[in-house]
Amino acid sequence: MRNISDIIEQYLKNILHESPEGTVEIQRNDLADQFSCVPSQINYVISTRFTLEKGYVVESKRGGGGYIRIQRFELPQNVALYAHLNSTIGKDIDQNSAEGLIYQLEEARFLTKREACLMRAAVSRECLTVNLPYRDEIRAKLMKAMLISLLGK
Repeated sequence: MRNISDIIEQYLKNILHESPEGTVEIQRNDLADQFSCVPSQINYVISTRFTLEKGYVVESKRGGGGYIRIQRFELPQNVALYAHLNSTIGKDIDQNSAEGLIYQLEEARFLTKREACLMRAAVSRECLTVNLPYRDEIRAKLMKAMLISLLGK
C-alpha cells in the first residue's frame, strides 16, 4: 500500500501532465481537505518531491487568497542537453544534486528505472568512501562517464 505522500505526489504529477502549460496552482488547505491530511503534509510533499533538482519550480503566496504554483521545466534537447549536464555537474557534485539530476533524467525518460538505480548506487557516499572534496570530484567524473555512455546510445 502506498503512503499518503506518494498518493499526493502522483496526483500532482497527473495534473501537471494534463496541463498544457505544465503548471498547476493549488490551494494548500483545499488539497489537504481532499486527501484528509494536515496542510503540513502538503508542504512536505512539495518541498521534498518537487524540487529544482528534480525539474520543478515552486512558488507560493501566503495568506487568505494564497496558492502554491508548481511548474515543470523540460530538459534541453541534444547538444544543449550535454551542455546542460556538463554545467550542472561541473568539476564536482554533491550526492543530493547528483540524485536530483538522475531523478530528472529518469522522469524525462532519458534513463530507465534500472539505469537510474544503478547510477544512484554508484554515486552514493556509501560507495565513494573517500573524504571531501575528493568524493564530490570522483562523483562528478562517474556521473559524466555514465551519462556519456548511456545517453550516447
